[in-house]
Amino acid sequence: MFDTGPNSALGRVASQRSPYVFNLIPATTSVSVDTATGRPREIRTDGRRLPVTALESVRDETSAYPLTSGPRTVFVVRAADRRYRLTHRLDDRSWTIEDLGGRSAALAAAA
Repeated sequence: MFDTGPNSALGRVASQRSPYVFNLIPATTSVSVDTATGRPREIRTDGRRLPVTALESVRDETSAYPLTSGPRTVFVVRAADRRYRLTHRLDDRSWTIEDLGGRSAALAAAA
């Protein structure tokens, strides 16, 4: 079997836990897009509707991923005076929404 005592390599790795702890709260979220342009128009989460007021950047990663992990498009938008990173996975048509806050990273929610 493996040596997991405090002086073993495996024991040292197990005792060096990350000091960062966070809670990831799953939420029901969705993103509606403009059918003509494909730009996000609105973020809906937990009964709230946040209209997208500005589109800061778009990153098309279609050719950056192999077919097994799937291509995606990343949008950075502004809604309700906050910044959000919206990631659209093209293979399964799912969205990942990350709250970037006003200036710093905050919470993440998967759609």
